[in-house]
Amino acid sequence: MAGNNLTQPIYEQVSKRNPGEVEFHQAVMEVLDSLGPVLQKHPEYVDAKILERIVEPERQIIFRVPWQDDKGNIHINRGFRFEFNSALGPYKGGLRFHPTVTASILKFLGFEQVFKNALTTLPMGGGKGGADFDPKGKSDNEVMRFCQSFMTELFRHVGPSTDIPAGDIGVGGREIGFMFGQYKRLCNEFTGVFTGKGLNWGGSFIRTEATGYGCVYFAEEMLKTRGENFEGKVCTVSGSGNVSQYTVEKLNQLGAKVVSLSDSNGTIYDPGGINDEKLAFVLDLKNVRRGRIREYAEQFGVEYLKGRRPWGIKCDCAFPSATQNEISGQDAKPLLKNGCYLVAEGANMPSTPEAIEQFIANKILFGPAKAANAGGVATSGLEMSQNSLRLSWTREEVEERLHNIMVSVHKQCYDAAEEYGQPGNLMMGANIAGFVKVADAMLGQGLV
Repeated sequence: MAGNNLTQPIYEQVSKRNPGEVEFHQAVMEVLDSLGPVLQKHPEYVDAKILERIVEPERQIIFRVPWQDDKGNIHINRGFRFEFNSALGPYKGGLRFHPTVTASILKFLGFEQVFKNALTTLPMGGGKGGADFDPKGKSDNEVMRFCQSFMTELFRHVGPSTDIPAGDIGVGGREIGFMFGQYKRLCNEFTGVFTGKGLNWGGSFIRTEATGYGCVYFAEEMLKTRGENFEGKVCTVSGSGNVSQYTVEKLNQLGAKVVSLSDSNGTIYDPGGINDEKLAFVLDLKNVRRGRIREYAEQFGVEYLKGRRPWGIKCDCAFPSATQNEISGQDAKPLLKNGCYLVAEGANMPSTPEAIEQFIANKILFGPAKAANAGGVATSGLEMSQNSLRLSWTREEVEERLHNIMVSVHKQCYDAAEEYGQPGNLMMGANIAGFVKVADAMLGQGLV
């Protein structure tokens, strides 16, 4: 901690109550480190123990998920749902299916989600869930059986006015469909209990593209503060999944040149730029054939950096869009040395505290995940609105609303940083703006 005597005891309490949950500790520390000036200005938050309440989930649901594979073998996984805070609306946040899923990772994601959702201006609380199940290599029937078993327990804890999950890593349209179908079967109702649904049964346009598009829109607002735009900017993007793909697409539309993509095995470096034709190859490679990014290097004759991330490549702007803690303090050094002056986080918490410290010390444009990647959940919120109204907006309407939301998110962060004496520090601004909105709602609702 940064020696703040108002927040240090809360961090120590979180560490003691949640032993070994390092990802959750990191997320809490990052927020608490920003809040000293707010607590000094608003002693009512201290008196009402808002911080002590906000770091503790309202509900923690952990359950067994038994399922049977195609050979008749029985497997047991663990399912989770952390319903963190409902001061602003029903819990909203994704489900992640991946072998690395733990309580710590989901609590860090759920905690971040509270403030991210607050910044969207939409009425959504924060939550997160998932299971230590790996859908990779499983047949459609195996995935269906798992999803039905998972939902047979979770259905009693979710609902369109209670908790509305979405997808996350390992949970795409197929998994959402299987879980939605099981919920409908168990509850005998067709309601907007999930977002990320198919377009012909309650889904929204732009949902697939939303996180990547939103991150670029946020970065565009950051550039505007220096009188710049994306025309001619060289950009590195990590990852090659959904967020990365649509980050590249939107950057191309705005005149930038994207020179990298990656996966867990390595990075491709294409100095000529990943144009729309090459991006179409990536979409087929990753979304249809489920191949490795090295095949791009083989197809287009470019460099493949085996076992490496893109942060050593010279660029103007970087978009970490793969996973948490992918830019370390060591990674940040060559990134900055090579002239990068904008980092916009498309993934959740992709920069370590040591990396963020360097970004802020060097006064580069830094868009923290809870603001920069809020486009996904914002469009989920728009899907919820369409479901409640029993109608669908056009693609153009949804994208315009998304763009306006991301402009508003940037403005809230920028203005809060200015108000509390840290102009340009959007990480501090995001933490403060999100926290104040939730804290005021909690005060208004009494001791809950």
